Amino acid sequence: MRRYRIGIIVASHIECSMPDDPMYIPVMAGSALRNHVPEGYLRDDTGDNISTRNDEYCELTALYWAWKNLDMDVIGLCHYRRFFASPQHRNHLLSEDEAMHLLYCYDAILPEVRNYYVETNYSQYVHSHHAEDLVAARNIIAEKYPGYIEAYDRRMAMTKGHRFNMLIMKRPLLDEYCRWLFDILFELEEKLDISHYSENDRRVFGFVAERLLDVWMDKNGIRSTDLGYIFRGNEHICMKAAAMIRRKIRGACSDSIERRWKKLRQ
Repeated sequence: MRRYRIGIIVASHIECSMPDDPMYIPVMAGSALRNHVPEGYLRDDTGDNISTRNDEYCELTALYWAWKNLDMDVIGLCHYRRFFASPQHRNHLLSEDEAMHLLYCYDAILPEVRNYYVETNYSQYVHSHHAEDLVAARNIIAEKYPGYIEAYDRRMAMTKGHRFNMLIMKRPLLDEYCRWLFDILFELEEKLDISHYSENDRRVFGFVAERLLDVWMDKNGIRSTDLGYIFRGNEHICMKAAAMIRRKIRGACSDSIERRWKKLRQ
């Protein structure tokens, strides 16, 4: 049975503890913007790269670098604080042997879905960021990839979705996904004026990409499995939940977001 060469990029912007498993490859995301890249970290500003756009693309600058420059059969992306968990031992990190076993059965591995319950994927984004981000993305998809519009609208209406841009994917599929994703994001970059966005909202292309992964997966019928993830540090779940409720209440007091979304789709 074939043994895949697996490289999982660990995107980071600070020096921190990394797994011992050689499958995990530390990459300093946005290396072009950093004064110092720690020893043992690869840079994402070599070869074909978008390292200087890290403030807007977040961990996607590391994914883009891996896609263009990393010679592996399987490429993955996780974060310095979020790692895929072992399917057998939730408190342990996914090992290379476990990843290999799963990839004999599936083409991709994703993190377990996040369920917003009282929010759709669309309304949750709009309550947190800017509606024009998703509207512009939809317009680009309608023009360049019309076959994906049904999947896009269906995903926006759902309350569940994969987040964090975490994935592990066989190389041929990753090539297809990244060509599609970055083609949309680069055009979105041309369409949006983010000069007035807050520092957080300027990460728009990373945020939009989180919502596009499921669209691509659904449309192409990719065989995937979900794994739990391990968060290193304090995820502030209660604070995030409280903030989401506040945003929901504010949204309910204004013009209906869902009605606006339906109008945009007509």
